[in-house]
Amino acid sequence: MSEEESRVPFETHPATLETAPAPLDIRPQLGVSLFWRTFFFLSLLLVGCIVAWLQTFRALEFEPRALQSAQQLASLVNLSRAALVHSDSIARVSLVKTLADEEGVRFSPREPADTYKLYNTDTLSRSISERLSGRLGPDTVVASEVNGNPGLWVGFSIDGDAYWLLTDPSRIGPVTGTTWLIWLGTAALLSLTGAALIARLINHPLKKLSFAAGRVREGDFNSSQLNESVATSEIREVNIGFNRMAQRLSKIEQDRTLMLAGISHDLRTPLARLRLETEMSVSDVEAREHMAADIDQVNAIIDKFLDYARPDHSKPEPVHLNQVVEDAIFALGKDPNTHITTHIPERTIVMGDAVELQRVFSNLLENAQRYGKSLQTGVAEIDVTAKTKDGAVLIKLRDRGPGVSAELLSQLTQPFYRGDASRSSATGTGLGLAIVERAIIHMGGRFALANSSSGGLAAHMKMHKAPN
Repeated sequence: MSEEESRVPFETHPATLETAPAPLDIRPQLGVSLFWRTFFFLSLLLVGCIVAWLQTFRALEFEPRALQSAQQLASLVNLSRAALVHSDSIARVSLVKTLADEEGVRFSPREPADTYKLYNTDTLSRSISERLSGRLGPDTVVASEVNGNPGLWVGFSIDGDAYWLLTDPSRIGPVTGTTWLIWLGTAALLSLTGAALIARLINHPLKKLSFAAGRVREGDFNSSQLNESVATSEIREVNIGFNRMAQRLSKIEQDRTLMLAGISHDLRTPLARLRLETEMSVSDVEAREHMAADIDQVNAIIDKFLDYARPDHSKPEPVHLNQVVEDAIFALGKDPNTHITTHIPERTIVMGDAVELQRVFSNLLENAQRYGKSLQTGVAEIDVTAKTKDGAVLIKLRDRGPGVSAELLSQLTQPFYRGDASRSSATGTGLGLAIVERAIIHMGGRFALANSSSGGLAAHMKMHKAPN
């Protein structure tokens, strides 16, 4: 049902209550908030810096330290070999014991049957092995395991006799262990914490601006004031500009409401006087009835303007949908050419405003009565159905008239819009569906129009279900 729109019969896809029109079924797109987006990029930057710092440290510190350790190990082998060569047998035993206890260095004879695994697992280990061979001689063997015993083994000879020197592998190679992991984890945690604080600092004023813009969109100008004394100059200028804009919009809204209220007051008195004079002075009954109908129409148009201009700041409350629909049907009056059927479960309660919701159904029923009559029977058959689904109440009000062409559906809720074919017979303002959509949105719901497969126009509403 529409207000003053052209109706052109045509076939469309079905639009049932279970399958509401596309505008009501569209889910909000999943998106990333500005906070998480800023936090992600800052974290990516900081983690990249940590990784780059770690690699730089490895290149400038780890490898030189490992090579230096290899040189110290070569010096240890040379010193141990010299001490063993130039000491007598008794002193040699004491020296070996001292090296084992104090330096963790152990000597053992190297047998031909010994099996070993070379210390050449990577580029660094191969470089160290080559350096030790250059310092100790070509017959030097560097192994990471001898006869199944892991460790850092260096094979060398003393006066033709072969020996193994076993020492701690930590003497050589990059610094490893949990210490670096702890420091790296601490640095990453502090970096991510700092990124979160920075992201929150950036996002906080924008979040306030978004909230204030939403309040202005809903017409609540008093709750949309932003702080004009913030330290950041750019944000302060934005807040000041936004507050001035909200104040100007509030003044325009007040002036519009006051103007329409004044027009209503100024017009109703002469209209009432004109109605009285018409009843008393016009003798022709038919002419008098036409003039009275014209005056009633002007009054109805004034009411439509006031309904559309009325600010809606009411807080949603539980409303019995059954009672609201019954009241709207009763207010429509009895018309032999209008048949209304309802299929609403008992105690269907939605969140909204009872007065606004009754105005919504009154407008929809009036439009369906006026424009939803069947072309064959001339009777307006109106169905009102509702069902609960996923914490919401889906409501459909449909007629069985000729429907509306597809290209006009998206324009029917625009204020003052009327189809070309209906202008000659239009008697309203073109605000009916605009008032309905605005009221539903202010109550936190959604509104859409669709043609029914069996003919006629269906109005779909999605309202929040009241908590039990």
